[in-house]
Amino acid sequence: MIKIYHNPRCSKSRQGLALLESSGKEIEVIKYLETVPSFEELTEIINILNIAPMQLIRKTEKIWKENYKGKVLSDNEIIKAMIENPKLIERPIVVNKNKAVIGRPLENISTII
Repeated sequence: MIKIYHNPRCSKSRQGLALLESSGKEIEVIKYLETVPSFEELTEIINILNIAPMQLIRKTEKIWKENYKGKVLSDNEIIKAMIENPKLIERPIVVNKNKAVIGRPLENISTII
């Protein structure tokens, strides 16, 4: 089953979900602002994405600018910041078994359907 970590208020996330729905595959939609991933789950996603936690941060968010920008943070501290403030998590994230992509640009999603 393909998982999408989705924010319905985000146009890119809605477009990503529509692309997945049109594929006919079974999808699990996780509204991550309501169902925040655990530390372990987010760490696993980051590992599957093969990125540093900082690469999953939405650096333009007000929360980031006011509370974290310019601070030296460990990877664990960055992950904890995303859990405490899920708005900071880049979206959408699509996970299909042992593969994952950030759905920006949208074409990334097509690579793992």
